[in-house]
Amino acid sequence: MHWFLVIAPFNPKPVRSSLSANKHKPWIETEYQGIVMENDNTVLLNPPLFALDKDAPLHYAGEICGFRVHNGPSGSGSVQFEAVVLDRSTGEGLVRSKEPLDCESQREHSFTIQAYDCGEGPDGVNSKKSHKATVHVRVNDVNEFSPVFVERRYEASVPEGRLFDRIVRVEALDADCSPQYSQICFYDIITPNVPFAIDNDGNIKNTEPLDSKRQRVHTFWVTAFDCGKNRAQADAQVVVTVKPSCKPGWNGWTKRVEYTPGSGSIPLFPSLHLETCEETVWNIQATVELQTGHIGKGCDRDSYSDRSVRRLCGAVRGEVDLLPPPSPAANWTSALPTLPSSDSSLVFSFNGSNHVAVVPDSVVSALSGDHFTLQLWMRRGGANIQPSATQSRGNRKEEETIVCSTVKNDDSYSHYSLSVHGCRLSLFYWPDVSAARPVKFLWKLEQVCDSEWHHLSLSVQFPSVTLYVDGVTFDPALIHDNGAIPNPAPRQRMLIGACWDNITCVCTLVKFVGGYHGLLSGVTVRPGSVEPHSVVECLYACREGLDFGDLETLGSGMKVHVNPSQSVLVLEGDDIESFNRAVQQVTYRNSLRFATPGVRPLKLTTSLRCFNEESCLSLKQLEGYLVVLQPDAPQISLSGVGPHLARPAPEFEGPRGVPLFPELRIVCSLSHAVNTAAQGMEGGALMSDAVAHTLDGCEVQPLGEELNPEREELLVDMDVVRERGLDIINTTAYIAITGAESISVYEDVLRSVRYRLARGSGRFERRFRLSCSEMNGRYTSNELTLEVNFLHSLESLYHPSHLLASQQQFLHPSHHSGELSGHTLPNPHRNSVVPGAATVIIMVCVGFLVVMVILGVFRIRSIHRRGEGSRGGAKEGSNQWDDSALTIIVNPMESYESRMGISADTEGDGEEEEEEAAESPDDASDDQRIIIKKEGRDGNARRY
Repeated sequence: MHWFLVIAPFNPKPVRSSLSANKHKPWIETEYQGIVMENDNTVLLNPPLFALDKDAPLHYAGEICGFRVHNGPSGSGSVQFEAVVLDRSTGEGLVRSKEPLDCESQREHSFTIQAYDCGEGPDGVNSKKSHKATVHVRVNDVNEFSPVFVERRYEASVPEGRLFDRIVRVEALDADCSPQYSQICFYDIITPNVPFAIDNDGNIKNTEPLDSKRQRVHTFWVTAFDCGKNRAQADAQVVVTVKPSCKPGWNGWTKRVEYTPGSGSIPLFPSLHLETCEETVWNIQATVELQTGHIGKGCDRDSYSDRSVRRLCGAVRGEVDLLPPPSPAANWTSALPTLPSSDSSLVFSFNGSNHVAVVPDSVVSALSGDHFTLQLWMRRGGANIQPSATQSRGNRKEEETIVCSTVKNDDSYSHYSLSVHGCRLSLFYWPDVSAARPVKFLWKLEQVCDSEWHHLSLSVQFPSVTLYVDGVTFDPALIHDNGAIPNPAPRQRMLIGACWDNITCVCTLVKFVGGYHGLLSGVTVRPGSVEPHSVVECLYACREGLDFGDLETLGSGMKVHVNPSQSVLVLEGDDIESFNRAVQQVTYRNSLRFATPGVRPLKLTTSLRCFNEESCLSLKQLEGYLVVLQPDAPQISLSGVGPHLARPAPEFEGPRGVPLFPELRIVCSLSHAVNTAAQGMEGGALMSDAVAHTLDGCEVQPLGEELNPEREELLVDMDVVRERGLDIINTTAYIAITGAESISVYEDVLRSVRYRLARGSGRFERRFRLSCSEMNGRYTSNELTLEVNFLHSLESLYHPSHLLASQQQFLHPSHHSGELSGHTLPNPHRNSVVPGAATVIIMVCVGFLVVMVILGVFRIRSIHRRGEGSRGGAKEGSNQWDDSALTIIVNPMESYESRMGISADTEGDGEEEEEEAAESPDDASDDQRIIIKKEGRDGNARRY
């Protein structure tokens, strides 16, 4: 290539030939539209792909060496396509796919393309690139798929003797992506000589009336064709069952219905419909009954304590529990028998004779006034005893007293008693026992004698009295003339389950009469004001019951009625089609996250009214049952608190003490099974979902011996407790915080729990246990155990108040007091004053001390003998030591020696001699020494 070596005659510098200079960029169109078939990889572009370069016809600079494909807007086009150069001089190119394309998976592709020239030489130096052009490629469909029926078998049932426009509809689908090949053009019945026809939409009808006696079941096959004339891969079978003469009644009844807790509302009768066999009906009434009387107190309610439910319902605080759980502070209910309850509430049983609760005067004194609200849960009869027939008819002569009370007001006494008599409930009220006459409020109620649980709320604002039974208001009948009744004795007292024999008697021995026979729970009185109706409804409200899906979809003339407890739902209408749609929307709902599992019987009673009453249909009652499955149990996890908490003892002795759980974290989660088989995995798995829960109690308990109130105590921020409306019991055995509240509230309260020690208590450790629960103790958390260690400084160890503790405890002498903070002193024995390890070390030290004493005495005598020999008979008493003044001092820590002012300098007039004692064994500290101090007759001290 000689032209690279040409040198200009008048210029000493070499000059590059202009033929190889690359001055211009290649040029291509800004946008291309392409088409590619599913069975081809060559993309036909419009306009064709040509790259032009103004440097042509120069070699390299004017030639196109290649194209580059980049991602388009979607970022997926460049992987599937490539561009090649067909002619370098003309710049012609070709776009093709790297692999077969599928129109069904992706019909359109977009990417960018860029051309680049060959530069200034064969190595492509100074190559220039064009701008980026957008390429849109559409994949044309090929009729590669055949129609596929949605169902392989279609079934239908029709009554005999009639022609139908449509018996059943078959449907086939085509997977091709284009409308030309994906649409089904027509269907065909391929079984010959059948009395059926099919149209292009797949609707099958009969061509002649069917006779069940001649042929009960008709079976035939149908096929489908797409618009590309591809036949279905597999034909579909159609089975038509001819029903004999019509039988009126409910069709599609499912006897067993399952409910998974947390599912919200589910339809009870999704496929139920009423067949009247063309009988003209002008009124239809169906009654759906859900029996929940055996679940808790009449239905599934919040499984919280009655006090917590009142808080959740927004009731005003200040109620007094007349039947509290038995405890040392409330012992008047300890003699009453209790029964287990599925809703975790406390149920007391009264036998009508000796089961009576005498409320103490300290509680009754807080119930003064003529404005109060009395609330209770009641069930007549025993746990397994139904009321007698005479009681059900209201013929029982003896009154059964639920509450009997005489309270002191400002300057008078008032008396009232709430009793049941047959199916009547009465309130006998005496506003002033010394002057006014009594008034009797009477209600006739079926609820008090049906042996079911009912909620009663009696609001007294004399002379106005309001009674709510299961959230429904009932007006009383007033009886002012009650005959010659003696005035009650002006004495403050209250009984639950009976009344005293002679209300005028002020004697000590009282005979009880009018004993109540039944069950009571949640008996409370709130003096001062009455409860709003909304609170009463909330207290009774069931969390489960019958409901209707969508009232807006009710047809014309349809009516729906649900009783307050939502256990009975009544549908009424006149159109059979609208009625069938309405029945299918009857639902069961349960808003509890942890619903009570069990069986709820279902009943459906139907009444028809026809124009021809003589031939009107009569339908039998349908019975089934609803099964509420076991809910997923919540897992309450307590964390964020280490197993050990070590702090210097002075911090615990401060006025506020030390918080025990400053970083407590409470998490509630649900663990439920996961269907791993559907995911191709073997076995099962558990998945945990964090959810928001409401706790109703936490307890902090010291392990071992109870707290000594003279030396230690647990402190709680009462402002936080009162602000949240929680209840607290603080004793030497435990702290119990109760009340339904959120997890964050309980975290704040528990983080404020502090432990304080009295000064000079000499304690080295204390252990506590924390646990929480929800749903009235139905679900409990893990038990979090915390060991608290108290770090004592050396001054406190040698303080007189700690003298006994210092003799019984052992500390590593190599640690200074400042270094002890943050370290936990090990103590394997819970609540023990002397740790086990310290006991072993003390025994070793005592043995070591004895050895050192023997060695010291031996060495003293050896030195004494050498002194006598060197002085040659000096006077025996000149510098001779008196062994009677021998003193041995054990120094457990060198740092303590320096602080106490003990130095290694020689004391006296320089005649003393000092030697270090041998070091302690391996199990003792390196700094432990034994110092032998000797006072001579000259008064000078010597140490060894």
